Amino acid sequence: MKSILHDKTALVTGASSGLGADFARQLAERGCHLVLVARRDERLRELREEITSRHGVSIECVPMDLVETDAPQRLYDQVNDLGRPIDVLVNNAGLAVFGDFTAVPWRSLQRMLELDIIAVTHLAHLFVADMVKRGSGYVLFISSIGAFQPTPTYAAYSAAKSYVLSLGEALHFELRRKGVLCTTLCPGVARTEFHSVTGQRLTPYQRSMMMESNAVVRIGIEAMLRGRSSAVTGRLNALLTWALRMLPGQLSARLAYWAMRESPH
Repeated sequence: MKSILHDKTALVTGASSGLGADFARQLAERGCHLVLVARRDERLRELREEITSRHGVSIECVPMDLVETDAPQRLYDQVNDLGRPIDVLVNNAGLAVFGDFTAVPWRSLQRMLELDIIAVTHLAHLFVADMVKRGSGYVLFISSIGAFQPTPTYAAYSAAKSYVLSLGEALHFELRRKGVLCTTLCPGVARTEFHSVTGQRLTPYQRSMMMESNAVVRIGIEAMLRGRSSAVTGRLNALLTWALRMLPGQLSARLAYWAMRESPH
């Protein structure tokens, strides 16, 4: 039986590695044509070769840094020039900054916020408007279990992911009566390049909670197709986020600080 996504077109941002690359692979398995966006052109082309050798879908690669001025608008215009309406928006591109808040360079924080909040919101605003006009579409935001608690050493990142979760859950109810299904995925620790990029060594707690990237992506796609407002990956993470909602904010932040403490050298 063909997937409901067969012959649809999905736009995946942050597609050159990690969750984004696995979203591309699994959507292609379901017969989705792809528009892949990331900064690293060579990685995108390698991924396109890998996927097209296995699945008969068409793939367009758009190398772009979404932090650049008007990048979401330029991406939207390029996609329109392809003449291919976007049926699925996987709003995956993101950046994390680890460290004590005042020790992190402002430009690093600014880039993160511009990508994780401004670009994510702008892309949704552009592409969802077209979905509403057609009366159909899927949107998948990528948040984090960090959205459920203040997280010292990831203070601005967890705050940004709280924004994404709030935006996604609000749009879920706003858009569903217009035929557009909006889901927010909240992963815990996944086996990706995330921590090597941030420079944080995994703590014992993080290693114990780690999931494979492809498992995280599978949960996200299934939740999206079922029309869920949000999904937390893994039973332990789901239990954790439920418990965090019951705790006072300061206790939650204290526990997060303990969990994020780096392992001894």
